[in-house]
This record gives sequence, structure tokens and C-alpha cells, in this order.
Amino acid sequence: MIKKAVALLIIIGGIYWSFLALLPQNISSLDEVNQNFSTQRALVHLKEISKEPHFLGSDAHLDVRNYIETQLQKLGLETQIQEGYSIRDWGNLAKPKNIVARIKGRENGKALLLLTHYDSNPHSSIGASDAGSGVVTILEGVRAFLSKNETPKNDIIILISDAEELGLNGADIFVNHHEWAKNVGLVLNFEARGSGGPSIMLVETNQGNAGLIEGFVKANPQYPVGNSLFYSIYKMLPNDTDLTRFREDADIDGFNFAFVDDHFDYHTAMDTYERLDIKTLEHQGSYLMPMLKYFSEANLSALKSNEDFVYFNVPVLKMVKYPFSWIIPMVILAFIVFIGLLIYGGRARVFKRADVGKGFFAFVVSLIVSAVVGLYAWPALKFIYPQYGEILQGFSYNGHTYIAAFTCLSLAICFFVYSKIHKPGNAASLLIAPLFFWLAISVAVAFVLEGASFLIVPLFFGLLSLFILIRKRKPSIISHAILALPVLLLLANFVQMFPVGLGLKMMVSSMVLVVLIFGLLIPVFSTFKHKKRWSYGFLLATVCFLISAHVNSGFSPENPKPNSLCYILDADENKAVWATYDNVLDTWTIPFLGEHPMAATTIKDYTIASKYGTSFTYATEAPVKSLKAPQMVIGHDTIIGEFRHVELCITPQRKANRIEVFSDSTNVFNAAKLNGVAIRDNEKTGLVFNKRKTNRLFSYYISDEDPLDIQLVLPKEQKTTFVIYETSFNLLEDESFDVLKRADDMIPKPFVLNDAVILKKSITIE
Repeated sequence: MIKKAVALLIIIGGIYWSFLALLPQNISSLDEVNQNFSTQRALVHLKEISKEPHFLGSDAHLDVRNYIETQLQKLGLETQIQEGYSIRDWGNLAKPKNIVARIKGRENGKALLLLTHYDSNPHSSIGASDAGSGVVTILEGVRAFLSKNETPKNDIIILISDAEELGLNGADIFVNHHEWAKNVGLVLNFEARGSGGPSIMLVETNQGNAGLIEGFVKANPQYPVGNSLFYSIYKMLPNDTDLTRFREDADIDGFNFAFVDDHFDYHTAMDTYERLDIKTLEHQGSYLMPMLKYFSEANLSALKSNEDFVYFNVPVLKMVKYPFSWIIPMVILAFIVFIGLLIYGGRARVFKRADVGKGFFAFVVSLIVSAVVGLYAWPALKFIYPQYGEILQGFSYNGHTYIAAFTCLSLAICFFVYSKIHKPGNAASLLIAPLFFWLAISVAVAFVLEGASFLIVPLFFGLLSLFILIRKRKPSIISHAILALPVLLLLANFVQMFPVGLGLKMMVSSMVLVVLIFGLLIPVFSTFKHKKRWSYGFLLATVCFLISAHVNSGFSPENPKPNSLCYILDADENKAVWATYDNVLDTWTIPFLGEHPMAATTIKDYTIASKYGTSFTYATEAPVKSLKAPQMVIGHDTIIGEFRHVELCITPQRKANRIEVFSDSTNVFNAAKLNGVAIRDNEKTGLVFNKRKTNRLFSYYISDEDPLDIQLVLPKEQKTTFVIYETSFNLLEDESFDVLKRADDMIPKPFVLNDAVILKKSITIE
């Protein structure tokens, strides 16, 4: 009994340790020595720059820029503001204003660049985490570095970019137009997609990651979190950061350090100073200081590599790495050992065919049931609680409770199924099925997802457990618990990380992973006599977590409901509507849209661009307000050969923040310039705005009250109509609309055009 208790404590301790090792537990104070990073000193800056939304074009945007520039100057650095128009892949035209500074090194090699952005997401995000945390990490890190009074070998460039949220525009003008860009050898970028949790290291490179990972290991950060699986997944997802511009446009490698927990705060009014986890900020500092120390002295020209490493973090060892060339030999070795153990156990008459078959049945049933439940868990929850659909991030405020609930449910399933087949002495036979599946996964990822090949490491320890079971009919349960530590330390935190990072729709990955981990723990759990009781216990825990989640399924001032309201005036038809992106209306939207609003079918063709492709859901007729339409003037208009060269200037006559331009997707555009910036043409067709899936051409984010100047080359016979949506973010401030402020348990919905007064007007060139 004591041995079982000790083994159970080892398992629980391993799980706890796997999470504990991800984050610093102690927070550096204001009294920290000058040469060290201080989170509390960084927070002083954060409080100043996260008072209100500071997106490009807002009044606070200038205040934040001035504050950052002043703080860099106080450190003795000469700053410059780089500005210019930019439009890239997202189709967003903007004029960012980057803050740039440089610490001169003692040699003339490649420079190290520290990167983050200071703009918040339009229009309601406070931007404390994204990316105020990055700004203050760099400010405090540079201060600590300079206080040592040591001249680094490499130049250190500081780039606090602008308009990252709009389309990486600030990074674009730096990489492609700043003279310092050609000397950059490595970038360290600090980002956020939530307000807490560990910061994950992600590599950006066009070649192999070996040189970067070797440098990272030598820099030796205290709490490294990252692995080549995340690296592989990240490369497949459209999650661009400023660092993407460096990699794609200039083949400059770098590291992203980004945290993703509390994803429900991402891009919202809840991304505040108070909501940022200070342990997370401490983690960012724990990355910057050793990386700054090492790479400011390293040969940055030698980081390029054609070789890739498999890498992963575990407690004590920190970051483990090995080359991709080891993957196939390790798989072959595991296969040989597995076959050898089958032969060895068969000759020793340890295995019984019936028990092996039952083991496969139990493991497959556990996998299938858990996978099916996990696959439909989030759709079912959204059906029961439709309000979850209003959180576009896909991670509800009680998301961690659901992760705990479905983890316990997976364990309940496993214990219940195995209670039906276990009998004394058949642990070795039951272990064959999990090992077979782990081996199959290792073979599959070796050819399909090489970055996940470190999953073979727990397999080797599982094979060692099988060897012990064959050699000793009654081995010590404690030894098997110790052999289970690698899988727990390596993968237990993945159960939480996948749905946190990718949304609760990924609950299926957590539940399947629990079953896979359980399979390697069979040598321990096989000794537990009352498996049904364990199953019922975990089922009870599941119910308790679900009850807790239900109690917290509503909204409150701490966990507010995102909602939306826009006023759209069609100046061509002299008609207006109230419109929303919400599926579930509330006391704030119903007074405008009514209890039974009409579907927004009439405005779906010109849906304003949003991060998740969200469309207007409802629209109700609204009173026509007197709004000044933008002045649209056709200037230069000449036919040369088969083409028409025309210029269209759009000048807002009111305080506007954004202009969205649409034209039928069948229209042809041979060339275009927007405020002097040439649009890149399609290499195959030679056309611009080519192969559009929607009618949208581009968006223009207004700053400095600059008009929009459009120069086009068109087929001379083409009749071209442009539909303009001019937007201001002042619906609540304009008293003529009589829209009251939201209740304390509501916030503006992120990722969509919100709290907006939108004026639609068209113009035809014929």
C-alpha cells in the first residue's frame, strides 16, 4: 500500500513539476541591482503606456510613441522616427511611425535587433500584453544591459515598430527601406496572444534551425519553453508577426517569444495592466537578458544552417536537442527493441494472446471514445451555451475548467475500460498495445511531422518498463512510476497547451493525449485493485468541474461579454441600418436591433474584413443621420493605347479612421499605386488585386488626416464601380446617435469593425 502511495505521489509530482518548471516563481523587485532585469521596474513603464487604446491614428498613439522615445533617450540613446506608407499581404494600407535606436558595438559584424510593436489593435484593445509587455521588456532589458557599461561586440538595434496589428506595416518599411536593415543578423521578437502563461520560443527561419537552436542552448535561459513540434505547427498556421517580414523579405532569422494563455483577453479591452500575469513578464525578461548577453557577442553571420534539430524542454535538462538525422535510426532502434521484447517475452511465456488482444481492445476503445467526445465537446458546449460563440478567440473564460473536466473524463474512460480486462500478472500483455501505438506514431511523425519526433523518447522508457515486467514478474511499482516521469515531464503540460493555444476545439487532442499517457502508465495503474472506483472518482471530478464551468458560464465585469453595434448609412440610397456581428443579442443591442431582427443579407456582399471571417448577422432599419460624405474626385484620366490611366482622390469630410474599398471581383486592374506605394502584381498574370475571393480591394487606416490617393491602370473599355466604406470609431461618443455606454459586464467585440459609424458611397469610372 505504501509503495502504491509513493508511486502515485511520484506521478502527481511529475505532473506538477512539468507545469512548475515553465515559469519563474519569484518576481524581481524594484530593489533589484541595476545590472539585472526587474519586472517591477518594467511594470512602471507598462502602467504609463497601457492607459487607453493607442492604435494607429488615435490620440493616445502619439502619447505612447513620445513616452517610449523619451525613455530610450534617457538611456543615452539617439532615437529616430521612421515613417512611410506600406501595404502588404493583408491588403491594409497604413503609414506607420517606427521608433528606432542603436547601441554601437566594438566590431563591424552583423547586428542583433530587438523587436516588438507599440500599436494596439483597433479600436478597443488596451494593448498591455500585446505588445506593451514586449515594449517594457526591451526598455528594462536595455537599461539593465547598458548599466554594465560594457561595449558589446555586435551593434544592437532597437526597433519598436508601428502598425503591426494592421499588416506588419512598420516591419515592412524597416526591412525594405531602412539602411540599417541590411546589417541585421538576428532578431529577437517579443509578442503576445493572451495575457498570461509561459512564453513560448518559436524559431523563424527559411533554412534549418540548427544554428539558432545551438545558440539558444548556449545562451542558457533559465526557463526555456519550446519544442520542434510547436515550431512545425507554427510554420503551418497563418500567425504572422513582424518577424515574418524579416524572414520573407530579407532572409533574416529570428526568435519569437510569445505567450498565449488567457487567450480570451487577446485584442480586447481586457488586455490591461491589471490582467497581465507578472510571472509571464518575468519570463520574458528571463529570455531577453541571457539572449542579449550571448548574441551581442556571438558571430551572427554563422547562424545559418541547412540542418534541422529536434528539440524540446524538460525540467533540469532545460532544452534537449538532436539532429533530424537521428530520427530514422531512433525509430529503427525502437522497432528492433520492440520486436526483440516481444520475442523475449514470448519465449519467457510472459505474454498471453488473449490478454494482448484484450489490451488492444481496451486501448483502442479508450482512444476512440475519448477522441469522439473530444471532437464534439466544443460544438456541444456552444450549442448548450450559445454565448460562448460570441468569444471569437474560441477559448471561453472558464476554458481551463473545461480542460480539467475533459481530462478527468478521459481518465474515467480509461480506468473503466481497463477495469474490465485487468487481472493479476497481465500488465506486460496490456502494455504491448500502447507501445505499438506509440511506435506507430513515432514512425508516422518521422515521415510526416519530423518536429514531433521527440515523442519517441517516452516510448524508449515504456520499452524499458516492458523489459522490467518480463524480467521480474512482480517488479517494484516505484520503478515504473520513475520510468513514467519522462512522459509526464515532457507531455503533461501539452494537455493544457493545445486547447489554450489553438482553442477549445482542440479538446480532442488533449483527451487523446491523456489516453496515450495513460497507456505508458499501465505498469503502475495495473496494480490498482479498484479501478472502477478510480473511474467513478474521476467521473465525479468531471461532473464537479462541469458544474463549476456552468456556474461560471455567464458574463460578469471580470469576464465580460463581447458585443457589437455599427451604424451604416448608404449615402447612395439615403438609407441606414443598425448592424451587429453578434448571434446572441443582449440588453445593449436589442434597443437598436429589436427582439426579432432581420438577417443582415443585404450587406453580406460587402462584409468588412475581420480576422476570423466574421460577417454581420443582423441588421435593422435605422434613422438617416446627416453625415458628411467623403469627397471623391477623379483627377488625372488619360487613355494610352489599350489602357486607361486614372487617379481617384478620396478625402474624408469628417473625422474618419478607416476607408474600405470594394470593387467587383471580376474587374481587371493592370497596375495600382496607393498614396505612392505600388501594389505588387501577380507574377503569373501581371495584374494587381488579382484572383480575389471577395469584392474587397484594400483598407486604408487613416493617420495625420491624409487623404487616400488611388492611381490605377485599367482596360480602357472597362466600366469600374468602387464602393467606399468610410468608418469612424465614435458611435458611442457622438451624442446624436444616443448610444449609451456598455454595462460593466460587456466589452466591444474584437477582430471586427465595432462601435463604428460607417458611411457607404460609390463612384463609377466609365
